[in-house]
This record gives sequence, structure tokens and C-alpha cells, in this order.
Amino acid sequence: MRNLKEDHKGFSTILALALIPLSGFATDVYLPSLPAMTKDLNVSTSAVQLTLVFFMFSVGISQIFIGSILDSFGRFKISIASLAVFSITSFIIALVPNIYLIYAMRIIQGIAIAFIVIAKRAYFVDLFKGEKLKSYISLFSIIWASAPILAPFLGGYLEHSFGWKSNFYFLGGLSLLILVLELLYSGESIKEFHPFKFKAIANTYSNMLKSADFTLGFIILGITFAIVLMFNLSSPFIIERIFGYSAIETGYSALLSGLSVMIGGITAKSMIKKPLAKKVGTAITIQLILALLMIFTSQFESNIYTLVAFTMGLNICGGFIYNIVLGYCLSRFSKNAGVASGLTGGGAYMISALFSYSFVNIYAVKSQFLLGAANISLLLIVGAVFIIFNKYRLKN
Repeated sequence: MRNLKEDHKGFSTILALALIPLSGFATDVYLPSLPAMTKDLNVSTSAVQLTLVFFMFSVGISQIFIGSILDSFGRFKISIASLAVFSITSFIIALVPNIYLIYAMRIIQGIAIAFIVIAKRAYFVDLFKGEKLKSYISLFSIIWASAPILAPFLGGYLEHSFGWKSNFYFLGGLSLLILVLELLYSGESIKEFHPFKFKAIANTYSNMLKSADFTLGFIILGITFAIVLMFNLSSPFIIERIFGYSAIETGYSALLSGLSVMIGGITAKSMIKKPLAKKVGTAITIQLILALLMIFTSQFESNIYTLVAFTMGLNICGGFIYNIVLGYCLSRFSKNAGVASGLTGGGAYMISALFSYSFVNIYAVKSQFLLGAANISLLLIVGAVFIIFNKYRLKN
């Protein structure tokens, strides 16, 4: 085992931050290509959307269980192997474009990404404490939001110039580059290994899940992100098929959507000392108003500009909420950082995948009006969950 060298700590931390948004790149870079994939693979819209859902479920389920593995066996070797697997499967998807093979590769990629992201989140808990740790944690959602900004923007141009397969060649090459840099400059960060004893691990999971504020916290995260995902799943078809624009415009729209999430995260970081309940409650209220306006204005005017404008407002609030609640959940059980990070990320990812795919298909979202109606439904749910969350949070 190679421990992290002190003189490599700075660059290793930059690499760790760079890997935080890899899961987002793995989903968002090919969003503008969904209509092209539907046509090229000769499958339905929902079949292509399932490539995202399978990936997210795989990430989510894996994260729940692998935190204890990382706490017991370390971060470095596992994350290196996972980067290699992710790179190989990306190239396979590009070289053998079959929908069922893509499903299988996306499931494998989800497991690999889960190991990488959880290991890198735990890396910061391993090395930093106090205010510095809080500062890094508050950066997570901001840096993570770089993926929905950069990835679809890049993916739109890649799709337009080289076709949808180029997105997966890009993912394979990017992960391979980071793998080489990790081998050169990173190392093991964990200071204290936890014995891999099933009973003790089961008790740790049980204690965390019995903490209502923690469990309700990752439910809030999941539903909040589902609102972002609903736009990602439906907008390529609305923008390209209904409004008649190209994949490049879809990429720009997704860029603005992702930028909004980042703005929300930055705003939350600047208000880190304000009362949690007041901040989140206000943000949910603003989201409800925006979703109602999204529905109302669609009766008079509906185009790419109104669709994106309302989505940006919703996502600024969503990024704000996500940053605050994520920080609360990740710092709730600092002694078992890997498990806490896994449960938080895994639970949120599965909930996001379930709610976004279900509501996109329940409402058959093909317009601004239907997207607004789906948003209202999710916001009412997240508002109710937050009221209960805050009640239990105040008891701790």
C-alpha cells in the first residue's frame, strides 16, 4: 500500500476535487445525443432514457454498500481499479453500439463511479478537520455542478461534429488521463482502518438509518436532484423535436441549467451561517412559485427561452438546497465517513432516478406545461419531507 506523500497532498486534493463531478459527466455529456441515439439504435425514447436510469440506480445501490469496504480496505487501490474499469467500458460502448450491451456497461460503470466518488469524498474527511473540512464539503456541490455545465455543452458539439459515440470516447480518454495522474501523484489517505466485520457494519448502517434526520436528508437530496434530472431527460426531445433546434442548442440549455445549480451552491456557501430551516424553506417556496408561473405562462407563450428561464430559477434554488442538506448529511457521522457518504449519495441517487424517470413518463413530459406540472408534484413532496426533517433535526 502506498501512502499519500505530504508533498503530493496539494495536487492529490485537486485530483480528488476533479473526480467529484465524474458521475455527472458520465450522464450529462451525452444528454444532447439522446434523440440521435434513439434513431441510430432504432429504439424508443424511454429505452434510451433507461441508460441514464440504470447507471444512476447502479451508482445508488453500490454507494450504499461500498462505504464500509472503503473504510476497511482503503481508498486508493480501489479507486485506481475503478477508473480503469470506467475507461474500458466507455470505449466498449462506443465500439459496440448495442442497447442491451450499453445497459450492461452502464451498470458496471455505475459501480465503478460509486467507488471513485465515495473514496474521494471520504478522502477529505480523512485529511481535514473543523472549518477547513466544512469549507471543502460546501465546495462539493459547487464542483459537482460543473458537470451539468460543461458536459452537455461539450457533448452538444461532439454530437454535432462527430456523432454520439464521440461522447463515450471522450469519457474513456478523460478517465484514462486521470488514472495516470492518480498513479503519479496520489496515494492512500485513510489513517485508521475499520475491521470488516459484518455484524459491526450492519449495526453502523442500522444506527444511521434509524436517525430520521439523516434518512430524510438524503430523501430531500434525491427529490431535489430529480427536478434537475427531469429537465435533463425531457429537454433534448422538447428542444430538438418540438422546438426544432439542434443538439448544440440542447447543450447550451443544459449548460445554463447546470450553471444555475452551481450558482445556487455558491449562494448557499456564502450563507453558511444562516439558519438552515429558514434558508431551505424559503428556497422551496420560491420553487413552488416558479413552477406555478411555468404552468401559467405556457398557456400564452412557450418556447426555448421560457423553458430555460424557469428551469434556471428552479435549479438555482435546487442547488442552494442541495448544498445545505448535503453538508448536513455528510457531517452527521464523521467517524464513519465512507458509510455516511455512501448512504447519502446512494440513497439520493436511487431516489433521483426513480422519481425523475417515473414522473417524466407519468406526465409524458413533452412541453413546458407538463414539465411544470411534474415539478409541482415533486415540490409538494419535498416540502412535506422537509417539514418532518426539520422537526427531527431540532431534536438532535
